[in-house]
Amino acid sequence: MATATTADFAPKSPPAPSLTVKSKEALMDAIEDVIYGSIAGVAGKYIEYPFDTVKVRLQSQPDVLPLRYTGPLDCFRQSIRSDGFLGLYRGISAPLVGAALETSSLFFWERVGRELLFTANLYSRQQPLPLSALWLTGAISGAFTSLVLTPVELVKCKIQVPASAPGTVAVAPRPLAVIKEVFRHQGLRGFWHGQLGTLIRETGGCAAWFGSKETVSQLFRHWNSRSTPLTLQSSPSTSTSIPSPQNLPTTQSSPDLAPLPLYQQALAGASAGMSYNFLFFPADTIKSRMQTVAANSTAPQVRFWDEGRAIWRAYGVRGLYRGCGITVARSVPSSALIFVVFDALKGGLHLS
Repeated sequence: MATATTADFAPKSPPAPSLTVKSKEALMDAIEDVIYGSIAGVAGKYIEYPFDTVKVRLQSQPDVLPLRYTGPLDCFRQSIRSDGFLGLYRGISAPLVGAALETSSLFFWERVGRELLFTANLYSRQQPLPLSALWLTGAISGAFTSLVLTPVELVKCKIQVPASAPGTVAVAPRPLAVIKEVFRHQGLRGFWHGQLGTLIRETGGCAAWFGSKETVSQLFRHWNSRSTPLTLQSSPSTSTSIPSPQNLPTTQSSPDLAPLPLYQQALAGASAGMSYNFLFFPADTIKSRMQTVAANSTAPQVRFWDEGRAIWRAYGVRGLYRGCGITVARSVPSSALIFVVFDALKGGLHLS
């Protein structure tokens, strides 16, 4: 007869939660981010692209006087007069693909950034992430996305501002022709010409993009809670205290929160677009100048910092922010629409 041991009487630990279920949920969330981010990005690109064309043409003007365009409105007038309104959409096929890749990549890598913070035990999954962490995950997202975005923007810029000899009419090349020319003269590495500018713009800009959106969303939630009648806030079993903005949960880390009103979602998204474009606009100006040089040019490629110094010497800080006003203006409806579409899809549809 077998004797009982102390192990036989030890309390049994509950079975570990199924990792398969968690992995499946994470995979479905990632798929949603990619699909919904792509849809939101394409929708936003149709709004912003004419403004982006004008911005690139303003940025890429050579360092000679007088300038071809006196400002955004003059650039609009000259562009429509020479190419018609549809000319402002020249080369949109590549940016549409780029917008889908960019926006889906932004939301995907932002999620990965949050998972990294949780995995490193820097924050608990049971608590909403603080704003500082959300700015950090935005920076992580932008850094990874810049690797995808640089080749797409290089092709876009060369189509929007085709190189031409003096006295000749520039003919916009097709995306495939640009790709072939860059590869022929510069190889695979040539598609990442201007990568440093994209990296600086995306890392800092996306930190501001996600961070500003979440900051404004928290302020709206705080404002909504204060404007709600106390009779609706309190009950015998709950406290009537009002949370501070720092302690309010965020939409990124707490998806079960009731969504903000549509106009507040739009304003939060608009603030994100303005912050993204204004704070690191000089890096984008330098990048655009670098990427609009003809791929078959025999002149040595100018480095990022050298290009920046050349613009500074010729025009000062004003030259680095050339085209910034129209860029910030077009980011208001575009970024608002991106976040409204993405949040609506994430809140109302689930792949399961």
